[in-house]
Amino acid sequence: MGFMRIRTTVDERPGRLASLAAALAARGGNILGLSVQSDSDGTVDEFVADIPAHPEAVREALEAAGGRRVQVVPATAHELTDEPTRALLLASRLRAMPWRLPELLAELLRADDARWIYGEAVSDLPDPTQLVVPVAPRRAVRLRRAELPFTLTEAARAASFARLAQPPVEQAAGESPVKLVDGAEITIRPLTSIYRESVRDLHDRCSPEARRFRYFTAMPTLPPRLFDRLCDRSRGYSLVAGNDGQVVGLANLFFTADPGVAEMAFLVEDRWQGRGLGQVLARMLVREARDRGYAEVKATMLSDNVRMRRLLISLGAPLNYTEDPGVVEARLPVGAVASVRSSSAALPPG
Repeated sequence: MGFMRIRTTVDERPGRLASLAAALAARGGNILGLSVQSDSDGTVDEFVADIPAHPEAVREALEAAGGRRVQVVPATAHELTDEPTRALLLASRLRAMPWRLPELLAELLRADDARWIYGEAVSDLPDPTQLVVPVAPRRAVRLRRAELPFTLTEAARAASFARLAQPPVEQAAGESPVKLVDGAEITIRPLTSIYRESVRDLHDRCSPEARRFRYFTAMPTLPPRLFDRLCDRSRGYSLVAGNDGQVVGLANLFFTADPGVAEMAFLVEDRWQGRGLGQVLARMLVREARDRGYAEVKATMLSDNVRMRRLLISLGAPLNYTEDPGVVEARLPVGAVASVRSSSAALPPG
């Protein structure tokens, strides 16, 4: 029949693998690849073999040799690639393009489908043809493979592979100053409830136009319920930029119901606009989105918000008009900017 991928569960007994190999040889099989994997109820032996026998005859032979839950599916010559070499090549591609994690996980495990899923912590699924690989508290990759159930060994491989997509540990925001193009130093920290009054003061100092660009209305004050939402880590992630005891900028990353996509928005005090602070905050938010497993960040802005348009264009995001002619949307793949450290050097104005 040609190349076949053959998988069977066996009990841990001396000589069991030899019995299976002998059964394949008796059917004219030439074993070209072998892997041994752990699973919940025994050891899974997987063969790639060139064998002339019909799949049903192969299954019967292996069951007679002590195999359980024997599965035989077609294979190709491409699957004869040395597995460690293939895994290393995929790992190299992942390090260069971490936002393609689902696609590369599918290649690693030869899955039929792989996609981001969004929500709360994902529990183990009872369906053995699905594998959920956690990436972040609210993000995971779900793999599907109809013909061959996933094993515990494959789950461990997928988890290790996904960790390669995570960025190296960096200094927490705010541990060191960030220098802007004009030499001014700011500190950036995660937003918490202790900044309630400082953020209120920021809104008071911002011009009506700056607030309109952020909220699409000249919101004179920030409602307490909106501030509480910005501090809610289950709904998003926010940063505050400070200088000389004042909050001069606010950046928000919102989780959306669209798997793989987060949304960002900014409010920068007027006198701090055009000095590169927007660039710094945007890069930090994109890096945070990548760390949480998002593939893309979008931003929605009024069409006359020239500074925001320039900022998104400078990051490589194309601008598209929406159904509302006064509103523009930009979508930015996180891999386009996430690898650039926002505090490494002075940035162009934004």
